[in-house]
Amino acid sequence: MTDSHETRLNRARQSLEGLSVADALGMHSEFWKGSMTDFIKTRKPPEKQWHYTDDTNMALSIYSILRQFEEIKQDELARSFIKRFDNTRGYGYGANKVFKQIRIGQGTWRDLFGGMFGGTGSYGNGGAMRVAPLGAYFADDMDAIINNAKLSAQVTHTHPEGIAGAIAVAVTTAIAISYRGQDKPSIPEFIDKILPHIPDSEVKENCMKAKTVAPDTPIDDVVMVLGNGRHVSAMDTVPLTLWCAANWMDNYEEAFWQCASAGGDVDTTCAIVGGIVASYSTETIPEKWIQQREPLPAWAFEEVTTVP
Repeated sequence: MTDSHETRLNRARQSLEGLSVADALGMHSEFWKGSMTDFIKTRKPPEKQWHYTDDTNMALSIYSILRQFEEIKQDELARSFIKRFDNTRGYGYGANKVFKQIRIGQGTWRDLFGGMFGGTGSYGNGGAMRVAPLGAYFADDMDAIINNAKLSAQVTHTHPEGIAGAIAVAVTTAIAISYRGQDKPSIPEFIDKILPHIPDSEVKENCMKAKTVAPDTPIDDVVMVLGNGRHVSAMDTVPLTLWCAANWMDNYEEAFWQCASAGGDVDTTCAIVGGIVASYSTETIPEKWIQQREPLPAWAFEEVTTVP
C-alpha cells in the first residue's frame, strides 16, 4: 500500500528544503571563484542573503508538478521549466539557449533538447541536481521512483548517462529515508542498496568506486577518485554526492562543508547532498541557514495548472 499524497508531499518538501539551502550557500563558491572560498576555509557563511540557483528553481517545478498531478507529466514539467526560467539563476549554456529558443517559438523541448550534441542529448548533471524531492516523494515505491526520475530527466537530458544520474540520486534519497530512526549505515552498505537500481552506465561504474573509498579519506583524495562536478557531467558529479551523503547522513552541516571543500560544481554537488541528507533528518539544518536563504516562491506551493 502506497503512502498518501500528503505524506509524500511532506517528504518532498523536506528534501526541497535541504536542497535549496545547500544550493544557495554553495553558489558562493561555485568553481571556487575568487575570495568566496574563504568562507569554506573558515566555515563562516556570508552574512548577506543567499540566492538559490537553477538547481532549486528547477526542483521547485518538479515539486509543483508532483503536488498537482502526483506524477511527472513531461509536457507540464517542460512548461513549468520554461515559464519559470530565469537567466540570472546560473543556468548552463545549453538550457539557457534552448529555453530562450522555445520562448520565441523556435522549437519544442522534445526536438531541441533531444537534438543536442548531434542527437545524443546531454549527459550533464542537470537531471540529477533537481531530482532529490522526487525520490523523497516516491520513497515508498521504487518502480515509481525509477520511472518518474527518468521522465523528469528526459525533459532536458536525454542521454542515458544523464538519465542514470537522475535515477541514482532519486533512489539514494529514498534509501536515506528508509534509514530514518536508525543509525546511519556504512558507506558500502548504503551504496550497495542503491547500485542495483542504477542502469548500467558510467555513472553506475563510478558509484561502485564510491563504496570502496574509506570514510576518513581526505576530500582531495576522494575527488581524485570520484570527481567533483568540474566537468558538469552526471558521471563526475553523482558519485561524490553519494559518498558525501553516506558519510555524513546524520550531519547536514558537516555534509555541506565537506562537499563544498571538494570544489568543482559546488552549488550542484551540495544541492544533491543537501536534498538527500535532509531526507534522513531535517533537524540538522542550521536554522540560521534556512533564514538566510531567500524565501522560496509561493507559486511552487500554490499554482494550479489545468491540463488541456
